[in-house]
Amino acid sequence: MWGGVAVALIGLGGFLALPSGVGAQGLTFSAGQSISPAYEGWRNADDGGFLLMFGYMNRNWEEQPDVPVGPNNYFTPGPQDRGQPTHFLPRRNRFIFEVHVPADFGEQELRWVLNVNGEEQVAYASLRQDYFVDNVVIMSENGALGAGSSNPELRAHTPPEVELEVPTEIQAVVGRPVTLSAIVTDDGLPQRNRGSLPVDDEGNLDLARALRSPPVRITPDRIKGLNMSWFIYRAPEGVKGQDAVEMNPPQTAVWEDTRPFSNSSWAPFWVPPELPEDGRWVTEVTFSEPGTYVLRGRADDGGLTTDRDVVVTVRPPVS
Repeated sequence: MWGGVAVALIGLGGFLALPSGVGAQGLTFSAGQSISPAYEGWRNADDGGFLLMFGYMNRNWEEQPDVPVGPNNYFTPGPQDRGQPTHFLPRRNRFIFEVHVPADFGEQELRWVLNVNGEEQVAYASLRQDYFVDNVVIMSENGALGAGSSNPELRAHTPPEVELEVPTEIQAVVGRPVTLSAIVTDDGLPQRNRGSLPVDDEGNLDLARALRSPPVRITPDRIKGLNMSWFIYRAPEGVKGQDAVEMNPPQTAVWEDTRPFSNSSWAPFWVPPELPEDGRWVTEVTFSEPGTYVLRGRADDGGLTTDRDVVVTVRPPVS
């Protein structure tokens, strides 16, 4: 689902009016492009209110812009800061955060405005009935299900459970790694498909075979397998988060990286990581710039996700 996206068919003769230079729309870019905020839909909150779900599409494959809350990243009406990210990962990122609205929200509309690389984009959120989503819709949008498919077992599926073994606010020093640890449990659904790498007779990666693999579904497709990944959700203003944070081991991408052999469950031939015997996922994080960061840990079973945030205040090294 996309907020604020319209397609216009013009003319009685069945002609589709296209802008000049439409061939350029097939190009991909590493940097310099805009980001579209996306309204994914709404679901009911436990208190009788509603949760409006948002994501975004970063049109860059490499650039990860940092846009602080303010004139280029804000909600309206009401508070500008509704918990949105300020660090934007590449490409499509679905169901990244939720905004709670009260039971009497009615026919009001909430707008998320982003201005990146000189282009302003807006997502429009409302409680229109056709924007209602449940876990089956989320699993389909995330790539765990084909279009219109489900079964009683999957309809009863629940997201992974995450128990942080670190406080939600911690201190760090530039250049000194901190350890993030979380215990993740899951119901085993969707069923894990281990994936395999395409290799030739000599055991080398066969890139040609990977590039010959055509898409097989009209919805996103992915390899299912429980994993836990940390990523930058907010970086200090003036800091390029992409260059300021290093994680060990390298984290499985939480964004839809569809390039063969990339470390992403949406990539052809991705192999899920082995599950730790004690369910404990451990990551070391090192910061090269001081400031306050929000790191988000996402447990993902291939269909549903659970997020946990840790605020890290990083001090300069003591001279």
